[in-house]
Amino acid sequence: MNAIEIRGLNKSFGEKKALSEFNMTVPVGSIYGFIGENGSGKSTTEKIICGLIKHNGGSIKLFDRDYLDDDVKAKIGVLIESPGCFPNMSVWNNLMLQASNLDIKDKKGEVKRVLSLVRMEGSASNKYKNCSLGMKQRVGIAMALLGNPKLLVLDEPINGLDADGMRIMREVLLDLSKSGITILISSHILGELEKIATHYGIIRGGKMLIEMTDSELSKSCRTFIKLKANNQDTKMVLLQKYSEIKVDENDYIRVYDREECENIVTYLYENGILVSEIKEDKISLEEFYIDLMEERVNNGI
Repeated sequence: MNAIEIRGLNKSFGEKKALSEFNMTVPVGSIYGFIGENGSGKSTTEKIICGLIKHNGGSIKLFDRDYLDDDVKAKIGVLIESPGCFPNMSVWNNLMLQASNLDIKDKKGEVKRVLSLVRMEGSASNKYKNCSLGMKQRVGIAMALLGNPKLLVLDEPINGLDADGMRIMREVLLDLSKSGITILISSHILGELEKIATHYGIIRGGKMLIEMTDSELSKSCRTFIKLKANNQDTKMVLLQKYSEIKVDENDYIRVYDREECENIVTYLYENGILVSEIKEDKISLEEFYIDLMEERVNNGI
């Protein structure tokens, strides 16, 4: 079963087409990384899934039922943009108010449960306005978790967080996934997304370019040898034998041709160049994404 299944979705704002024949498949239990540049249609898609705006055509199913079915809507937790909290109220009271809005019977028990899930038990008495950005994002997720939803839709929950905030958020999301919650998450911080996502969807210009699992991404990311050497002419020497090399932002030379590390070291040594550092690596999600975008631009897509 799929948590989200979208086919042929279209959405226009006046004459501007935001989504065009858009398809998406999010399996139950997955952490689905939703990737795309600003204006590509990510937030529009998320808002349509949550019933915040209407689409112009196509179909949306959540857990094999129409997305507007009342029972299905009760299974969705949402954090888009920022949590709707009162700044002068405590974290606890903001969550209690939302629990009342949702007509949850055991409000105190439910608020305690969600605070525990996002590791905020010790901050319940803090005024919302005094919380750090990372804490505010976790309060938003706690609010989305009220009522025990089966699907979380999170729009940029890790953007702007410091390293510790991202680590905590990553651990929270992995824990939620292990508990059986499906997570649709968009983010521009692809390095963090790569650490947690099980599936990916890349959108451009309102169209889904590619969907793939984490293992499929890994197979698609090219491996290479990266090295540093004591000679500035290393690149020119390597070019005599290897067809594709480049220097990255950290001054490592990358050799993309399939070759063993020791063969490259031997080749350079024979040409009077000593290697100080060498290892095998593969391109990251961010590089894969950039290469895909460049390929589409070059092909006029």
